Amino acid sequence: MQFIIGILLAILGAALIIKSEWFLQNFGSIAWAEENLGTSGGSRLLYKLVGLVFIFIGFILATGMWESFLMATVGKIFIR
Repeated sequence: MQFIIGILLAILGAALIIKSEWFLQNFGSIAWAEENLGTSGGSRLLYKLVGLVFIFIGFILATGMWESFLMATVGKIFIR
């Protein structure tokens, strides 16, 4: 089940990257992104960055490395 969820997240991320203009037209621009990421494509860039995060998390879930990833990054904060 974890593999299927990971693949679906990766597909959703790819769709966000490929169809960022469609998402911008249907969901509108994001004021924070327009102010902080540039006026030429701030919301498009944010949609693409969110898509990259979805792809990254999707591949981590699909390969079963979620626990290893968390332990390697934020796990060192909680374990001595």
